Amino acid sequence: MSPGASDRDLAVLGEALQSAGIDASPDHDLAALATYRVGGRAAWFVTVGSIDQLMAIGEIVARFATPTLVVGRGSNLLVADSGFAGLALQLGESFATINVGDRSIAAGGAAALPVVARRSVSAGFSGFEWAVGVPGSIGGAVRMNAGGHGSDMAASVQRVRVVDLATGQDVTMSASDCAFAYRSSSIGPHQVVVEVELALAANISAAGERELSEIVAWRRQHQPGGQNAGSVFANPTGDSAGRLIDIAGCKGRRIGTAEVSMKHANFIQVDAGGSADDVVSLMAAVRRAVSDSTGHDLRAETVMVGFNPEVVAGAGGRL
Repeated sequence: MSPGASDRDLAVLGEALQSAGIDASPDHDLAALATYRVGGRAAWFVTVGSIDQLMAIGEIVARFATPTLVVGRGSNLLVADSGFAGLALQLGESFATINVGDRSIAAGGAAALPVVARRSVSAGFSGFEWAVGVPGSIGGAVRMNAGGHGSDMAASVQRVRVVDLATGQDVTMSASDCAFAYRSSSIGPHQVVVEVELALAANISAAGERELSEIVAWRRQHQPGGQNAGSVFANPTGDSAGRLIDIAGCKGRRIGTAEVSMKHANFIQVDAGGSADDVVSLMAAVRRAVSDSTGHDLRAETVMVGFNPEVVAGAGGRL
């Protein structure tokens, strides 16, 4: 188990969760929740069923200063093989609702981006088609300002409802409050996005359905399937991380069970039964190679959990 709460503190946390009537699972496998399909276990795990339950968890987390990990659909997550010594939580199906209004769509934080994209088109809206190719949750997409095909979350977000596990506050944030920037926002790892309201344009033509099909086809042609977590590094201003990794000669480079994809250099593929530590080691090696050959310092999009700070920094992650 990675550095974090002590065994005693974790035992007390479990007792507190159970005393509050919260069904918490000990020693929970996180690899099954991540698209890399690698990594260790969480000391405790909860599937959240309601806002009230989330608020109760927040009170307990604040009381014990427990390290927390909010898991979306795991499409941008890498957990160390040693695991996570804290509480991991994931919003349940009650947070995956999608409600269509006259000029907007409200989606629960657990709603899958491709589902929201397809629902928006079927409801006669345009502007969110790009999300059909991104396999994450809308809550996680807001936090990192996910994007693709010339757009991002910042282009559509109108309001966001957030529960802060550190303070217990349940607040509604405007788009400006979120301080969106390239692949980032002001929403922190202790804040849980429970609902997102999107303002979209009306579109009564069939163009939306065509665009959905074109985006899906493009992704299948240009990006690999299998065990990966999408783009590993953010694009530097005016350039492409994939291009830089390619010209640095890293396509096909392998460390242990992890390999830079031959189809798209900004993807790392992992063998079945592979190692998260191999992935982060390969990230660091690629970053060094790109820096040495091009002078660019790549920054990771991947959220790295349970690794020592120097390991995260070496792979270009944020601490």
